[in-house]
Amino acid sequence: MAFKKVSVIGLGYIGLPTAAVIASRGIEVIGIDVSEKAVDTVNQGKVHIVEPDLDMVVQAAVTMGKLRASLIPEPAEAFMIAVPTPFKEGKKPDLSYIKKSAEAIAPVLEKGNLIILESTSPVGATEQLSQWLQELRPDLSFPGQSSQEPNMHVAHCPERVLPGRVLEELVSNDRIIGGMSKECSEKAIELYKTFVRGECIVTNARTAEMAKLTENSFRDVNIAFANELSIICDELKINVWELIALANRHPRVNILSPGPGVGGHCIAVDPWFIVDSAPKTAKMIRLAREINDNKPQYVIEKVKAAADQFKRPVIACLGLAFKPDIDDLRESPALDITSQLAEMNIGELLAVEPNIHQLPEKLAGKGVELVSLAEALERANVLLVLVDHKPFKALTINDVNTKVVVDTRGLFAHL
Repeated sequence: MAFKKVSVIGLGYIGLPTAAVIASRGIEVIGIDVSEKAVDTVNQGKVHIVEPDLDMVVQAAVTMGKLRASLIPEPAEAFMIAVPTPFKEGKKPDLSYIKKSAEAIAPVLEKGNLIILESTSPVGATEQLSQWLQELRPDLSFPGQSSQEPNMHVAHCPERVLPGRVLEELVSNDRIIGGMSKECSEKAIELYKTFVRGECIVTNARTAEMAKLTENSFRDVNIAFANELSIICDELKINVWELIALANRHPRVNILSPGPGVGGHCIAVDPWFIVDSAPKTAKMIRLAREINDNKPQYVIEKVKAAADQFKRPVIACLGLAFKPDIDDLRESPALDITSQLAEMNIGELLAVEPNIHQLPEKLAGKGVELVSLAEALERANVLLVLVDHKPFKALTINDVNTKVVVDTRGLFAHL
């Protein structure tokens, strides 16, 4: 059967683009979010997040009457859950947003519905979702939870898109479909094939969950190697950027770039889900996380040494987002470093983030000024490069030759 109405729970960096793309295929989509501001913004045909071309797709879908947003769920044929899965104290997975989503949609579920968990989740989360739904709707039969023949479909399909290229990758990337039964997978493929050109590869729910965690943990381990290498190279007075470029000329070597740490909603979080599931055996994954989590402190020490060269240090932190050319501050090492520097009160602190218009709550009231790049270059004597945004990459030697530069992104490695 063709899907006529789809509900997307969570209108964030994944949910809103997914809702807009599905709506662009002529399917009625209702997006659900707890934020009244997000709901009102979408219903005006506008966006509350930065993602290239998303504003045009949302505006077109809303104008065509195919996309609308609401605070309250309503009946649909498929429900896609795209809510945060952070960790709580002790680096333990926090599934509360998934549980709240289950509680929200349970009253409007009908026989034959498809429920897909897209949120990156620890192994077993999809089964837990099915169990919560069964408890909330005992009149229905969910896979793996009832002795009766299931009349509901539950699957896990992790998002695997790159911020800044979300719209393109939602369509072109392969998708891993982890249904709780063969029928669940078939139903999920039917939905994804309405907008995905990539291949839909079927596995079970647990393997699908672990696949996403594995992808991000692999990258985290590689970044940890690069970050540790950068510290070693500082000690040995070697340009780490040149070194990595030379090493990567080997046909079977691909070292990623070091930085001030690792941020975002995936790589900085997901490996801890594996560690929590297998604490005694996930030794390398845990060590990589610890190396990357400790890198911001190393950067802070370098900034303190640079500031000590001046009677009145003025430090400009270039970038607050967790990666280039987006406004996403989740788990951002740049934001964390700036916040810690502000608390140390080692000098006047300026923040340059071209993708936001006001200081985030984490920096509010700490004496940090949000300024333009031009003002930062005029006032600062210490430049701390934390994110390689396009405007920062355009800087030349003439822009920085009177400054002490702490470069965590290799923008000036050639100078």
